[in-house]
Amino acid sequence: MAKTIVVKQIGSPIRRPQKQRATLVGLGLNKMHKTRELEDTPSVRGMVNSIPHLVEIIEERG
Repeated sequence: MAKTIVVKQIGSPIRRPQKQRATLVGLGLNKMHKTRELEDTPSVRGMVNSIPHLVEIIEERG
């Protein structure tokens, strides 16, 4: 079973650079307090680490 992480959006993309908005869309997030379970890969971790003020990792599974 692959390791996964649960990511929650905690910040609004309003008045943020387009690159940060695109990163949120890439993670599958677009509304406040929405959560997604994503595979724990270096690319996903890099996306989460590039916008730590907008998302948080709630849980690590696997």
